[in-house]
Order: sequence, then C-alpha cells, then structure tokens
Amino acid sequence: MSKATKATLALMIATIFSKVLGFGRSVVLASSYGTGMYSDAYLTAMNIPLVIFTIIGTTLGTVLIPIYFEVNSNLGEKKALKFTNNVFNIVIVSCILLAIVGFVFAEPLVKVFAMGFEGNTLKIAVDFTRITIIGIVFTGLSYVMTAYLQIKNNFTVPGLISVPKNIMIIGSIILSVKYNPYIMIWGTLLGMSTEFLFQLPFAIKSGYKYQPYINIKDEYIKKIAWLIGPVLIGVAVNQINTMVDRTLASTLVEGSISALNYANKLNGFVMGLFIASIAAVIYPMLSKLSSDDNKEKFTSSVVQSINSVILLVIPISVGAMVLATPIVKLLFQRGEFDARATSMTAIALVMYSIGMVAFGLRDILGKVFYALQDTKTPMINGGIAMVMNIVLNLILVKYLQLAGLALATSISAIVCIFLLFGSLKKKIGYFGQDKILETTLKSIVSSIAMGVGTYLVYNLLSGILGTGFITEAISLFGSVAVGTVVYGILVILLKVEEISIIMDLIKKKLYKENIK
Repeated sequence: MSKATKATLALMIATIFSKVLGFGRSVVLASSYGTGMYSDAYLTAMNIPLVIFTIIGTTLGTVLIPIYFEVNSNLGEKKALKFTNNVFNIVIVSCILLAIVGFVFAEPLVKVFAMGFEGNTLKIAVDFTRITIIGIVFTGLSYVMTAYLQIKNNFTVPGLISVPKNIMIIGSIILSVKYNPYIMIWGTLLGMSTEFLFQLPFAIKSGYKYQPYINIKDEYIKKIAWLIGPVLIGVAVNQINTMVDRTLASTLVEGSISALNYANKLNGFVMGLFIASIAAVIYPMLSKLSSDDNKEKFTSSVVQSINSVILLVIPISVGAMVLATPIVKLLFQRGEFDARATSMTAIALVMYSIGMVAFGLRDILGKVFYALQDTKTPMINGGIAMVMNIVLNLILVKYLQLAGLALATSISAIVCIFLLFGSLKKKIGYFGQDKILETTLKSIVSSIAMGVGTYLVYNLLSGILGTGFITEAISLFGSVAVGTVVYGILVILLKVEEISIIMDLIKKKLYKENIK
C-alpha cells in the first residue's frame, strides 16, 4: 500500500470520528431547539464567520503549500520556516482587523445573510454573531497550522481538530437548554479556539518554531498576493452560493434555514470524509510533482484521485436519494425535530444528492489547477457556476420552494465540473479522460442496480419489523449493507481498474502472510 493511500485511510478514520461528533452536535442542536428561532439564529451566526473563515483559510492553505515547496527548494528549510512565520503573523493582524469590523457591523451582516429575520430572531442572531466573529483569529491561525502539518505529511492531526471543538459545543448546547441559550454561543467560541491550540504542539514537534517576523515586501509574499486574488474569489463563490441559499431560505416558512443546514450537513459528511481526505493528501503530492515536472505521474495521480471520488460518491448519492427520509428520521427526528422538519430536510437532501459527485470533483479539480499554480481557471469557471446558481435559485424557489434552492446548487455544480474538465484538457491535453469516463459509466450502472436493491430490501425489512428506533435502524443499516455488497460485486464483475488494484494488493498481502 502506497504512502498516499495509507495517509488517506488514516485521515478518513480520523474524519469519521470527527464527523460522528459533528453529527452529534447537529442532533443535539436539532433535539434541543428543533427548527425554530434559536436554531435559525445560531446557524446564521455560525455561518457568517464560517464564510469569512473558509474564504481566508482555504485560500491560505491553497497558496501556502506550493509556495512553501518553492521556497524550500530554492532557499532551504530555514527560509521556508521564516516564510511560514511571515504568513502566520500577517494572518494574526489581518484577522484581528476583520474581527473588529465584523463586531461593529454585525447587524448589517446578519441582514445580508438572513434578510427575512426580524424582531427577537434578528436581535439574537446579531448578539450571537458578535461573539462568534471573535473566533476568526483562532480559525485563521488554525488553517496555517493545518497547511504546515500537511506539508510535513501529517494529515491525521488536522483531521481531528474538530473533535475537541465539537465536544465543547455539544456540552454548551446541553447546558444552554437548562440555563441560558447564550451559553451555547460562548461554548462555540471556546470550541473554535481549540482548533488552533490542538494543532500547535504537533506543529512544534514537526519543526515549527515561532518567530516575530513580518515583511509584506517579501517576494514570496508578493507571489502569494498575486495568486491569492483568484483563489479568494473562487472560494468566495462557494460561500456566496451558500449565503444566497440561506438568504432566500429566510424568506420561506420558519425552519427552512435549519432544514437546509441539516441536509447540507449530511451532504458535507460525505464531502468531509472522502473528498476532503483525498484532496488533503493528493494536493501536496501534486504540487511537488508539478514542481518536479513529472507529467506522467502527475496524470496518473489525477486519474486515480478523480476515479476514487466517482467510485465512492456516486453510490452514496444514489443511496441518499433512495433512503433520504429514513436517514433524516433516524438521525434527527426527536425532541423538537418533528415529522414536518424531517420531510423538509429529506427533500433538501435528495436535491443536494443529485450534485454530490459534482461537489466532490469540483474540489479535486480545483486542487489540480492550484497545484499547477493556475488560480484563474477555477475562479472563472466558479464565477460562471455562481451566476447560474443565483439565477436558478430565483427561478426554482418560486416553484419548488426549499427543494428548488438545493436543486439549483446541484445543477450549477454539475455545469462547473464540465467547464473544469474542458479547461483541464486545454491546459495539459490528455489527463486520462477515457479512463475517467469508463469508470463513471460502470459506477452509474452499478449504483442504479444497488439503489433498486436497497429500496426493495428497506421496504421489505421495515414492513416486517415495523416502527421504532431500533427496528428502523436495523431496516436502514440492513438495506445499506445489502446495497454495499451489491455495488461491490458489480464493480468487481465490471472490472473497474481501481478495484482491481485494491484486490491485487489484498491478494499480495494475504500471500505474504501465508509465506510467514
């Protein structure tokens, strides 16, 4: 098994643990506050700094990794560390300034993100936002530490950073129900700080040593500034899409923002577990291969990454569409989260699932272009997709309400993928498109058969076992298990190349064990 595969699997295991806690946080919030005023205000207050955090953090990680390799290659490890500290200190200053601006203009920010809020909901959302916006400093520094650890081939620790954060948030939500709703937002702020503090000792162990150094005229900082613009816009496009979705959702029936959020959380679980894990491991490797001008291995890595996403995500998206209602019911329907909330969330989940594989491929293809130090192409294609998403949002929300917002997001992501594939062909020529198409078709055929089997088995089991949490869990997991087996058998029978590679590795491993 290659180092990249081992690192990806380790990161996936860490991510599973983190995501389970993340789901626990959503379940506790849903159970405690349902889809009402406090949950809408809390989620909006979380989303505002999250937009800023994600834009800054993703941009930093994207440009820092390839430039670090360039500095290290040209000037050595000491200069690379000095460069990292330069970025670190610039981030501190920038984030403090952003936090101050966000605190002062909290109310206008809330009105932009949720224009339908008024009265107590607006007041609570503004108060919550003023508290969470302070955490931008810790989150900005956390992204720098994440990039540094990934450069040092430590992917597991960054995958675990949400564990202490989610534990703290879950505890604060539980306490807030008993004492005061504001406790959960202060707990959230403390949780944000742990993302940076958790990584710092591991970064120090990997060679990081803080230096109070700032030089905005440094040539590599200027290079980052040159590359950062298009990346910033490209990342902002995704956040603008989320902002538009939530803003329009705030004009619909109460609870629409929460339902959209919970459906997006389920979709995000898949993205975080598989896509983020693959992207985190593959990006430093692609950056180095691009720097070394190793075109053959670069293309091979691109094909394997894309096909891995296709093989993993297409069956999950089909399964999520088939089992949307039982999934949401099992995970969330308790306490204040009633059957109406389940129905709203399940509809949004089905629509998000249509574009699930496109969401994943968009992230991977973006990393491919960034590794080539091309930040403009993802920006341009993302901008086109953003305009399409906004137009479709305005059209579909009239006819499909909440479902229209999620469907618009999926359609625009699918269009973005085709644009990125076309741009990649123009840039590097052959990138293994025939292998990608073959794997896609085989995965679709296998997934459709799996979906039919899963649907039939679920109906059979639920009809026999009846209702109740335990029996519904058995029906759901039983049908998922059968679907997984069906999909696995079909992709093996269809001789998908990536599956053949995995089977060969298993056979070799077993052969070695038998020899011992």
